Amino acid sequence: MEFSRKYHGNSQVSNNSRETNMSFVPDALRNPAFFAADLGQHIPFREAMSALHQVVVSDMSFQPKDKSDYKAWLKAQEEVFLAGAMAKQGQIKAQLDDLRQQMREVQHAEQAVLSPFYTARSKYFQYLYKNDMDAWYVLDPVITVHPDSIFFECFSQDESSYGKLSCRYEVFQNVREHAYGTTNIDYSHELYQEFQKIRDYKRTEFVIDPSGFEVKTDLSDDFKEEKIDLPDSWVRGFLQVSSAMSLPFTTFNLHPMDMYNILLFLKRHKEKTGPRSLRFCLTPDQPIQVKFDPWGETLTCPRSIYTGNTAQEVRIWGRRRLFILERLLPIVKHFRVSLLGSGLPSFWVAEMEHMTFTLGLSGWSANDFSRMGNFDLMASRGEVDSVTAERVFAALQITWQESATSLALRLGLDELTVKSALGIYSQYGRVLYDMDKNVYRIRELSKDPLPMDKLRFSNEREAKADNFRKAGLVTVITRESQQNGRQLVRGEVIDNAHTYQPEITLDADMRLVEAKCSCHFYIQNKLNQGPCEHMLAVRLETNNANS
Repeated sequence: MEFSRKYHGNSQVSNNSRETNMSFVPDALRNPAFFAADLGQHIPFREAMSALHQVVVSDMSFQPKDKSDYKAWLKAQEEVFLAGAMAKQGQIKAQLDDLRQQMREVQHAEQAVLSPFYTARSKYFQYLYKNDMDAWYVLDPVITVHPDSIFFECFSQDESSYGKLSCRYEVFQNVREHAYGTTNIDYSHELYQEFQKIRDYKRTEFVIDPSGFEVKTDLSDDFKEEKIDLPDSWVRGFLQVSSAMSLPFTTFNLHPMDMYNILLFLKRHKEKTGPRSLRFCLTPDQPIQVKFDPWGETLTCPRSIYTGNTAQEVRIWGRRRLFILERLLPIVKHFRVSLLGSGLPSFWVAEMEHMTFTLGLSGWSANDFSRMGNFDLMASRGEVDSVTAERVFAALQITWQESATSLALRLGLDELTVKSALGIYSQYGRVLYDMDKNVYRIRELSKDPLPMDKLRFSNEREAKADNFRKAGLVTVITRESQQNGRQLVRGEVIDNAHTYQPEITLDADMRLVEAKCSCHFYIQNKLNQGPCEHMLAVRLETNNANS
């Protein structure tokens, strides 16, 4: 998928002994969105932006060892191995020994010549990867100006980590001009290095430069045009994050000192074998306990009390991604942790003074948001016609951010309809759910409509479910009401002459919160990769019966 960017110059930070001027150049191809003010909280903003940078450059995917030396040696040894295998007569053994000795000398000489090259090449690529991120693929962050805040969003290179820094207007002073909207900003590794020079004693000007939208044909060379060919998975991952944030979580607060102790343990211990997970042991009105695999050590968090109603143990993987939050420890008030379930995404919200930093982590590093997590299939799925959906979106465009409850009251609609409509636009990349304030926000991920035929489905499960329903192969057997507005639905689905009996639990917002099935997909993956086609078919049939 191709994205076009056009920047009038480059974003830059200028420093002197008295002031720092930060000027971000927005995408000139998008609707104007700009902001100009003085920075009021220098050090917290610097540390939060640095944490956001760690998300951008994060790549926890498996990096294979450099085996070029071994492969070169193995290739040189092929003739030796062959000669040894064919040496069947003792009278030529002495001759073979002499030849082997000569070959060893040649190989040692070859290794002495090529070893510096292989070593230098390996070090060069490692240095380039760690220090010169502009030489690697990094997408410019998305920035949105809203009536109450400005927030930056980014996605990691391995597509398993999502970062969002939200700054309320109290972070700034002397706000001079602003225009609401979303744009991409030109952001480089050198710009990150300049952020480190921000100090309290220097006035710092923060500008999303409106001049980036002034098109002057006689100075067209000043524009920097970029056409970035993005994989569909990157955009789909952004959409899946929005859906995952709207699902019901197990939530608790974690004291900064307890978070420090978790990171300290991981820093002092390096696992060599699996499992590599954190186990959160949650008991009502008791301190939270964290178990570290594979050592079996337990850390008690005396400053963090679990206030939930049900005792449970939730297990997460990809724990070393939490070091992204390390720089926030001195300035954070507390961390609000939201766990979707064992092996499922988690969201870590760092609450600071007038700022929040949200770190979204997929189930584990290799299980990224784009390929493995179809969380849009678990979100609110009430039936909404296109006219009603457009009406809800138009109402949200007036206020830019609003809760589903407030929108429902204002429009005279039920809350489920509003959430389902906003869920549709969330999958279009036009609406973002803000789990910090429990509101939906206008956020246009792209200036052009996204190709939903490419992005909506990374597999055929939902298409199969719809085919089952259209063919009359789905039957809802029982529907039982449970506590808190939930309902348990049992059904039958005939798939390839085999009858499956899935069970799904829907909450009051028609979100799929629990499910099970006897098919191979569920037995192998549970809900870690989303619901199977049989669960979806029963859910579609349930929605059809309600409409």
